[in-house]
Amino acid sequence: MTKIFVLLLSLILAASASVKCYVVEKENIRIFELKKGELSLKVTNWGASIVSLFLPDKNGKLGDVVLGYDSLKDYTNDTTYFGATVGRVANRIGGAQFTLNGIHYKLVANEGNNTLHGGSRGFSDVLWKVERYQKEGPSPRITFSYHSVDGEEGFPGDVTISVSYILSGKNQLVILMKGKALNKPTPLNLANHAYWNLGGQNSGDILNEVVQIFGSQITVVDSKLIPTGKFASVKGTAYDFLKPQIIGSRINQLAETKGYDINYVLDVEKGKKKKLAAIVQDKKSGRVLELYTNAPGLQFYSGNYIKNLKGKGGFVYNAHAGLCLETQAFPDSVNHPNFPSTIVTPEKPYNHYMLFKFSTKTHY
Repeated sequence: MTKIFVLLLSLILAASASVKCYVVEKENIRIFELKKGELSLKVTNWGASIVSLFLPDKNGKLGDVVLGYDSLKDYTNDTTYFGATVGRVANRIGGAQFTLNGIHYKLVANEGNNTLHGGSRGFSDVLWKVERYQKEGPSPRITFSYHSVDGEEGFPGDVTISVSYILSGKNQLVILMKGKALNKPTPLNLANHAYWNLGGQNSGDILNEVVQIFGSQITVVDSKLIPTGKFASVKGTAYDFLKPQIIGSRINQLAETKGYDINYVLDVEKGKKKKLAAIVQDKKSGRVLELYTNAPGLQFYSGNYIKNLKGKGGFVYNAHAGLCLETQAFPDSVNHPNFPSTIVTPEKPYNHYMLFKFSTKTHY
């Protein structure tokens, strides 16, 4: 009886310490700003998240093109991943489990029976450390770091992560994500989950924006959006964005998912590690986004399940208020040997590069 009492007391104290730590984390949330020319970026150390990005439209008027909240408290309660860095493994892992080197790992399931964006408390819901903050100069930047411990959300091994936001060139944002396994092989697949609306975060939906995605195939998924391991050509389907297409022109063909939520296999030019993944254009504002990456995949999500969310300035976001362009490894790669590996080791680190080029030179 005494042993049971001691065990229960230990569990209660551990839970209490965890709650206190979580509260302290929330009290230390801050916003950091980077400026270069007409580009202004705000980020927070909660989830290493993008809070806002102001840039000019074709008339020179500045506008915020990222969905989000006015209050930092809202980011700690967010379930939509606004602007966040998601991981340890972005996207979905089927059955919340995988086997690596003969060892079976059971993860925290937070989307039915599956794991989404790292589990119930992934990298988007923790406080990151500020390693470097350079507000001025030719390349203003900030670097966040996080140490993910062995067993966190069920994943093996200790991992150190860094995410850097850098303003480079004219109206360019670079995001660098790096990771290193310290003691065990482990899957690692990070993504930035910003919701973009080039018309402005308070301009309505993105259904009239024009998208081009340089991916000839998608990873086929089941009804729960878990890959089957097969690939399919986009040609002749609603997923075909090889040529610029208005998002809303064929979205009604995707009634089951209420819009786009699919991983594209990005086309690779021989000899090039970094490729053009997507172009988004907003005719009314004239703003254009070009996205380059070294990742093999791009998850295109059209904000299908946003509903009555109070955002910045009291504006209410609903379905299709923003779109996500998540460069990444393929979803559920740990359970599909034919997919590019997401396993990192002490000898094989993780490097993920994104370049967002903004302009007002429409391509259509």
